[in-house]
Amino acid sequence: MKLERFPLFPLLHYSLTECKKEVNVIPTFFEKEKGCSSMRLREELPDFPGITEWVNGQVTKADLAGSPVLVHFWSVSCYMCKESMPSVNEWRDKYAANGLKVIGIHMPRSEQDMDMETIKQTIVEHNLTHPIAIDNEMKTVDAFQNEYVPAFYLFDENLQLRHFQAGEKGLNLVKKRLFRILGIEEES
Repeated sequence: MKLERFPLFPLLHYSLTECKKEVNVIPTFFEKEKGCSSMRLREELPDFPGITEWVNGQVTKADLAGSPVLVHFWSVSCYMCKESMPSVNEWRDKYAANGLKVIGIHMPRSEQDMDMETIKQTIVEHNLTHPIAIDNEMKTVDAFQNEYVPAFYLFDENLQLRHFQAGEKGLNLVKKRLFRILGIEEES
């Protein structure tokens, strides 16, 4: 596997403003082109191609049809990802009755992040009981046009993208959109 997709400085933080959105995230690889390369609102949920391994059950796009879906990109070496996991787990448990499905996508930021035992240990340690796709070849990452961890893609029941957020500071924005998609009142 070629490593040019991995950053030379994996802990570098920066803001992406060319897409009219501010994000403070850890880049997973250098951008290939200038401009916004992430999915656009109302684009359909991609499939999950090239997954190295599924943990906690495999899902397909067809399995998710008719349900709101939160897709959470994370990496074992990302401390911000680990800080966001309790919120993701809370939403998974609290809003399952409202139909919410949560899918985790582990994407490597370095060669060390491809160690399957470390990934599986992190899944257990952080109580990630929802389906987790380990994407060591980054084919699903490419299908989502994702460049960041943590990253959150929120799809409605028609599997159309309704919100994208990167970085742990965006969790409140994700939560507001989640409430709107689920049709529930915001909590005080």
